[in-house]
Amino acid sequence: MEETIVHENKRFSGIDYSEKELRKREFLNCEFTGCSFNKSNLSGNMFEDCTFTQCDLSMAGIINTGFRDVRFFGCKMMGLDFTRCSRFAFSFSFEECHLDYSTFFGTKLKKTVFAKCSLREVDFSEADLAGVSFAGSDLISATFFNSNLEKADFRTAVNFAIDPARNKMKKAKFSVMDLEGLLYMHSLDIDRKGS
Repeated sequence: MEETIVHENKRFSGIDYSEKELRKREFLNCEFTGCSFNKSNLSGNMFEDCTFTQCDLSMAGIINTGFRDVRFFGCKMMGLDFTRCSRFAFSFSFEECHLDYSTFFGTKLKKTVFAKCSLREVDFSEADLAGVSFAGSDLISATFFNSNLEKADFRTAVNFAIDPARNKMKKAKFSVMDLEGLLYMHSLDIDRKGS
């Protein structure tokens, strides 16, 4: 039986793991900078208190992968299926990341931060997004259906379309300038200039 290899307080820079498989690894308080995990198989590994900066994790396999208190800065993370991650280690923040075409269907994301992220066509259906911040993020064609958006902050988010009748929205925060994102299903002609 293979023993788990533990990496603690290590820095990884410019390493190319593209299309490779990492097995039986635990990363504790590690930093990854400019690394590529494009189409890598990261399934079954654990990342705790780690930071990823300017890394590419697009299309990576993350079945039963644990992410606990992991921070992503300026990362490319397109097409990731977060529904397959470990549910016991599932907490992270994203800043200036590209998460286009990823899915968080049915996940618990309470108080997660998505700051200045591209979230094109991301599926948030049935996710618990209570208290989530979408500050400065682009939510074009993102899906919200039966999602818990209570106390979520959309004040500086753009291009969202959310049906209040199909989501929990109590105390969610919005800018008055972007209310058409909540009214799109009524096909109203909203004049921003008031003329």
